[in-house]
Amino acid sequence: MSEARASVHGMTRIIFDTAVSLNGWIADEGNSLDWLLSLEAPIDAEVALFPDADVLVEGSTTYEWVLDHEDLLARPERWRALYGDRPIYVFTTRELPVPRGADVRLRSGSVLDVLDEIRVAAGEGDVWVVGGGDLAGQFLDAGVLDEIAVSIAPVLLTGGAPLLPRRRSADGLRLRSAQSVGPFARLVYEVIREATGGACRTSP
Repeated sequence: MSEARASVHGMTRIIFDTAVSLNGWIADEGNSLDWLLSLEAPIDAEVALFPDADVLVEGSTTYEWVLDHEDLLARPERWRALYGDRPIYVFTTRELPVPRGADVRLRSGSVLDVLDEIRVAAGEGDVWVVGGGDLAGQFLDAGVLDEIAVSIAPVLLTGGAPLLPRRRSADGLRLRSAQSVGPFARLVYEVIREATGGACRTSP
């Protein structure tokens, strides 16, 4: 392991931070987030809902939905307004389009294969796992997820993408805070590392 990698391993936090419907879905049956964007929240609430992270990580479904919804290929200038100069790692098995000027890094394979690269890119900053739930679950399985933050919206969906399709006992998570943020109930949990080894598995 290089000195650069060793120097950041104790500093960078990896956070899964997402909004979820009251009954546990982060996207609807069409993989859409329109249900979430229909909510109106005050500016101070919007600021409180997003982590101050230097690197973002997401799966191909999340990435492609944002590309389409924001029309980013035709309007690449909007990318900077949304993400600034932060690099975004997208886990995918396919070649995907990238908006002009965007720092999008397409990667395949396991989370562990790319973890050191992600940590180095973050420096001393945090890594925000945007979604989806299974990708966040891979970080949890690998024992490198530090925090799970969930903003529960007053919306009910009939199905879609589950929040975190993993099984984990209560001694693996510690509640750090619970508060009202605009229309959301926001819960932040610390992941207890000692309970990670072999404790997580995919739901049946």
